Amino acid sequence: MLLLAMALGLGGGLVLSRPLAHLVTQRAHGEATPFRNPFAAWSAGLGRQDLLLLGTDVGGGNTDVMAVLHIEDGVTRITQIPRDTYIEAETYGPIKINSLYSLGGADAVKREVAHRLGRPIQHHLVVNLSGIRRMADLLGGIEVDIPKRMYYIDNSQGLRIDLQPGRQTLRGPDLEGFLRFRHDETGDLGRMERQQLALKALFQKLNQPQNLVRLPALLVAAGHDLRTDLGPMELGGLITAMGSTQLETQRLDGRPLDIDGISYWDADWDSADTVAPSEPQASQPEQRYRFLF
Repeated sequence: MLLLAMALGLGGGLVLSRPLAHLVTQRAHGEATPFRNPFAAWSAGLGRQDLLLLGTDVGGGNTDVMAVLHIEDGVTRITQIPRDTYIEAETYGPIKINSLYSLGGADAVKREVAHRLGRPIQHHLVVNLSGIRRMADLLGGIEVDIPKRMYYIDNSQGLRIDLQPGRQTLRGPDLEGFLRFRHDETGDLGRMERQQLALKALFQKLNQPQNLVRLPALLVAAGHDLRTDLGPMELGGLITAMGSTQLETQRLDGRPLDIDGISYWDADWDSADTVAPSEPQASQPEQRYRFLF
């Protein structure tokens, strides 16, 4: 793992060294040529494909965040799937969809979501909340507009959320609290809206030139908290696309559902944006980029 991390960091540095050196030389001579993003070409390859985005809790078991991401025609569309969505999984029977990842991993989630959307999902990106915290901290935090007072204490989880409303830079425990808070009248749906705000702010900050050149180091810092079947350059292309395209977010419509005293979300899968199915992709080795680090 250490050798792989070193190789990625060195490889990313070599890829970025030429445009960065060119940028420094231009600035030394007083030129004002815009920075050329070395990941831009890779972002085009992700067009018309669907990617499953999963955010796991600190323990790495169930998913707190589940969304399908689609990039096309200058727009990044993110469709969030409520974590309490009721499904009758082919292998596991009636369950909440957020437990799928702990039962069968990312492949099981891709199969079930793709089946219900009626289109293939080519890639996945799994990020632990602690990894988001670490990357945001290295970036100096991310700026979000907190919509209202948030206060919640859970000593059993070591969780303390105490945030005031207004625009501010969040990092560390405050950012984690903002992402996890759902103890108000909006519950999980309100938390999804706040996660949308944080996700947009994070990718916009990652897409700034001074942070793109640090991307290999940032990914190494994420470590095992970031797992994907995308290659390093493809991941840079994804970040570029999300930071430079118009971001549209939505969640699956539906209604509350009670079965034997257990609360679920009865999702309307047809409410997801209909997109043209992508062309079949050339087969790739199953584990080629399974773990970046």
